[in-house]
Amino acid sequence: MDVTLHLAQDPEADALLGRSPLAALTGMLLDQQIPMEWAFKGPATIARRMGADDLDAGRIAAMDPEAFAALLSEKPAVHRYPGSMARRIQQLCQYLAEHYDGDAERVWKDAGDGRELLKRLQDLPGFGKQKAQIFLALLGKQLGVRPEGWREAAGAYGEEESFRSVADITGPESLARVRAYKQEAKAAAKAAKGG
Repeated sequence: MDVTLHLAQDPEADALLGRSPLAALTGMLLDQQIPMEWAFKGPATIARRMGADDLDAGRIAAMDPEAFAALLSEKPAVHRYPGSMARRIQQLCQYLAEHYDGDAERVWKDAGDGRELLKRLQDLPGFGKQKAQIFLALLGKQLGVRPEGWREAAGAYGEEESFRSVADITGPESLARVRAYKQEAKAAAKAAKGG
């Protein structure tokens, strides 16, 4: 895995996301209740604060939880909720260490088809169906991971020429289109509730 991503809109952070499966998974995990760019800068910030050029699942899983939470809480914090996200990242890393020998890429490397890959992603701590489908779409659209049936398993996020999620962000213009889509979806949901 060595591609150019533009999710963080920051060259250093995006370079790490493009070469590190664990960084990409961690960024996706962080992508909730904060701007996308902030979430996807998180893995580079964590690696830098750990004095490393990449994330290591075994090392993160073995860290003292309070020390890891403190690392995420340093200013500027990695997430709006650094304590709970530190726990989630450690749970993800522990799962990867137990099930994939700490190698995040193995989650998708030998998946038989799109349905199996979606199930593997949903089995990860912190990955519900929607997050798993978005990450599956990111793998297929930008990282060249395309087992048979991947688009179908990714649902609407796998559609070509859609601008629904991080899977569709390739630069500032597509970021603006994804933001506009999300705002429209939010407004429609609010209108449907009568608010």
